[in-house]
Amino acid sequence: MKFLVQFCRCFVGILFIFSGLVKLNDPVGFSFKLEEYFSAAVLGLEFLQPFALPLAIFLVILEVVMGVMLILGFQRRFTVWSLLLMILFFTFLTFYSAYFNKVTDCGCFGDAIPLVPWESFAKDVFLLIMIVILFMNVSLIKPFFSKFTSMIVTLLVTIACFGLAYYVLMHLPVLDFRAFKIGTNIDQAMQEDPNRPDVYGFDWYYEVDGEEEIVTTSGLPPEGRPNYSKVETRLLEKGYEPPIHDFSIMQGDQDYTQEYLNKEKVVFVIMYRLVQSESDGMYKLPEFIQNAQNNGYEVIALTASGPDDINEAKENYNLDIEFYTTDATALKTMIRSNPGIMVVENGVITQKAHWNDLEEISL
Repeated sequence: MKFLVQFCRCFVGILFIFSGLVKLNDPVGFSFKLEEYFSAAVLGLEFLQPFALPLAIFLVILEVVMGVMLILGFQRRFTVWSLLLMILFFTFLTFYSAYFNKVTDCGCFGDAIPLVPWESFAKDVFLLIMIVILFMNVSLIKPFFSKFTSMIVTLLVTIACFGLAYYVLMHLPVLDFRAFKIGTNIDQAMQEDPNRPDVYGFDWYYEVDGEEEIVTTSGLPPEGRPNYSKVETRLLEKGYEPPIHDFSIMQGDQDYTQEYLNKEKVVFVIMYRLVQSESDGMYKLPEFIQNAQNNGYEVIALTASGPDDINEAKENYNLDIEFYTTDATALKTMIRSNPGIMVVENGVITQKAHWNDLEEISL
């Protein structure tokens, strides 16, 4: 039992630290996931959506700190209780997502390790079992250091976590695990694989001696049995989904995606929601746009906002560029800054910058 407790202690602690740090690298992305959970379509807790970002930062720092405290053996009863409550909460969320198919990726490990809902639930059940073992044998968790040393280490870890959170919020994630990372050829990342399509099954229903019989085929009805009562189609196997599958550059009914991906030098000014764009960043855009244009770049704005918001932003911030419409989720994935800058040359992403770092863009 002592060996089992020590194994669970190290495994759970390391996993919580890893999970927390991955999300702390991109707290804005985790806040988007929380907003999805809080939406009317999932938990119906829309009143919590404005608090998604601070809640995301609190949760991921708590994950890291609790993992460190568990490994140190510091405040062991408080730590194990906290871990138990956290894993019960996460297990409920992942089960709800998996059973009702509400959220396709729990965001447990951010964009670094995407998990489907049932994988997330299985992972949480496994952790729950380990934490219950720790909870039942908390007296076997012995401190590695003195109480004072553990307290100092915990305090330093907490301060470092807040420092990292502040840095990535004021700039961009240190590590970019998303499909739109620097070096990505957008056109190639959007290509589907014709050899790996979705596989569908066709369920044909028959009445046989008062009993319902279902025969599944890959297309046509079973040979010689045309008198079915109904047919239903279901996905048997998900085919290949390209890393970038929801990106387009639209203006009205016109699609300009390929046109801009073929340009030698273009700058995307990304503002997924204009009413939420940070005014300090918006006021910095005109000078940057002029500088980019003087250096031979075509500059366009990508947003998911409507015409009224676009006209208001043009007037308020003196933005003399063309605005195009792109899916909001794609824009949030492209860059964790509102506004943000992405430089694309012949379809390849060469530079990205938070509005705080516009001067670092090399034109």
